[in-house]
Parts: sequence; structure tokens; C-alpha cells
Amino acid sequence: MNKVLKKGLEGTVVAETTISLVDGEKGKLVYRGEPAEILAEDRSFEEVCWMLWNGNLPVKGELEKVKNDFLLNRELPEYVFNILRELPQGMPMMSAVRTGISALGDEYYQWPPTINEAVKLTAAVPVIIAARWRMQNELEPVPPHSELDHVENFLYMLTGEVPHHSHVKAMTAYFILTMEHGLNASTFAARVIASTEADMASAVTGAIAAMKGSLHGGAPSGVFDMLEQIKHKIKAEPWLREQIEGGKKLMGFGHRVYKTTDPRAEALKKITSQLTQDDPWLELAHYVENKAITLLHEYKPGRKLYTNVEFYAAAVLRAADIPAELFTPVFTASRMAGWTAHIIEQAEDNRIYRPQAIYRPTEKL
Repeated sequence: MNKVLKKGLEGTVVAETTISLVDGEKGKLVYRGEPAEILAEDRSFEEVCWMLWNGNLPVKGELEKVKNDFLLNRELPEYVFNILRELPQGMPMMSAVRTGISALGDEYYQWPPTINEAVKLTAAVPVIIAARWRMQNELEPVPPHSELDHVENFLYMLTGEVPHHSHVKAMTAYFILTMEHGLNASTFAARVIASTEADMASAVTGAIAAMKGSLHGGAPSGVFDMLEQIKHKIKAEPWLREQIEGGKKLMGFGHRVYKTTDPRAEALKKITSQLTQDDPWLELAHYVENKAITLLHEYKPGRKLYTNVEFYAAAVLRAADIPAELFTPVFTASRMAGWTAHIIEQAEDNRIYRPQAIYRPTEKL
């Protein structure tokens, strides 16, 4: 049998899924049959998690259950906090998150994986991030707030203050729009590990390690830097023209998968456009995006360059006062929902992944 080499498994189909559809040609992102951008407008993160794990949006009783399950699993064992305290001060946050989640992987996690395990892990990540961030800044971790939902509580645990409603709405939309995106590198890593019948905690630890890589979890820090340099509307056009005429890339525009508008960017744009009066940073981001698209059409006619999710992600994260070094960890907190859904799906019809390689003999000297 002739072997065909496809580096990076480009275009290779390795699984069937009912979790999500990523249609780059048409600019669609669908969760369980529902457009992600519609879900992001008025659903909570907990509701969409339930949908990914169970296949449908929760009804009233189910919604109360999932919210209560998230609430109960915000409390982490004391040994996890002790481990986080003992880590080197300069250890990157993604490494701390990976270590914290790995430490949670005790005898509770078994094969086959369960939705209860998915809830525990998804609830744990924001707590780990917030606690470790405060420890690194010589502050005591903030206990979770029982009256706040998942995203709102995360922002609260970072600062100790109940966040502004506009920041909660924008961050919730961001969490929903980034929680799942098909068989990307980290999701595939999670499914490969799960296919060995390793437990869910082990599989998501591997996914976090994949997300840590610069080619995958690269956060929207480039967009953050661009907006920081522009700062004021009056500087936007000359700054953007200088970048384009100098042959430099405008961060936040263009996407490897989407050949038309990125539906996640469009959804965040729509939601944040309703909040610009509450936040000058979001207002600046909208202005810069409109100006950049106009100039890109002027300088590069015919090129399909659209705003990607990183542009508005940077605006949302900055508006909510999320430090740049936490961008990828926050992305990880949202994507945990998608990883766990894929691990559960993998277990339902499991077959261990076992691709082949083409052997190339080395020349003897």
C-alpha cells in the first residue's frame, strides 16, 4: 500500500463529531447546530457548556443544576494552593495552570470520562489562574463569590471587586466564542491522549501543554500592543498607513481557516458596539478596526483581509483589565469546555490513534 505523506495531517479526516462545525469558506462556527455568535449574545457560559457536554441547551431545572455544579467545584483542595505557592516566582502562568490541573488528577478521574469530571476541571481553571496571579503579586487569593456566575466570579477573584456589567457581558461572549473550535492542535492532543483510555485530567493536561506552544495559543498580545501604541483616534490613520507602507503586518487581520469574515470577530464586534459608551478602550478598538479595513482595501485591493477574533479579543481583555500575560491562560479557561466535550465524545466510540510514518533511511558515510 502506498503511503501518502500529509505533514501536520493537513486535510486528513480523523474523527466524526457532533460538537461543532468550523466552516472557513462560509465563515460559520456552529455548536451543536446553533450558531456560536447567537449563543454569545444572550447565553451564559454555563449554559453553553451544558450544551457542548449534553447536546442541547439546558431547561430551567438543568440550568440550575449546572450553575450549582460550577459553584460547588470552585473550591480547590488546599494542597493545590500549596503547590501553586511553591512554584518558582517567574514560572509562566501556562506552566502553573498545567501543573495545577495535573495535581487535581487524583483517583476521582477514571475511564470512561464523565460530565461531572468536565465540570470540575472547567470550574477549576479560573480559580487556579486567579490564585496564582495574586500570589505572584504578593496578594492573598480571593475566595469565590457564591452569587456570581462563572465568568463574573473569575474577574472578581482576580481583583477582589465585583466587575462592571459591560466587562462581564463582553468577557462572557469571549468565553463562549473561544470555548470550542474543531480539531485544532490542543483538542486533537486531548483526543489522542483520551484514545489510550487515559483519564480526563491527563488528557486536558496534554491539551494545555499544546496550547502553551507559540504556534497555537499565541494570544492577541500583538493587537494589544498595536492599540497601546495608537492610543488616540487622531493617531490611528497615520500609524496604520506607516505600518502598511512599511510592509508590516497589521495584527488582528486575516485568518488561516476563515476565508471570509471570522464569525467570532463579528459577534464580539456586535456585542462590544453596544458597550462603547461604557468603555473608551472598546470605542478606540472599533474606530481602529474600521479605519484599518478601509486602508487595507485601499492598499491591497482584491485581498480578502478581514478582522479575526484576536482583534476584538484583545479589546475585550484589555477593557476588563486582564494583564497581557494572562491572555493565553484565559483562552485556556474557556477552551477547557471544548476539550472536555471532545474527550467525552472520543470515549463514546473509541479507537486509539495510530498513524504511520514514512521511513527515510539516512545515508551512510
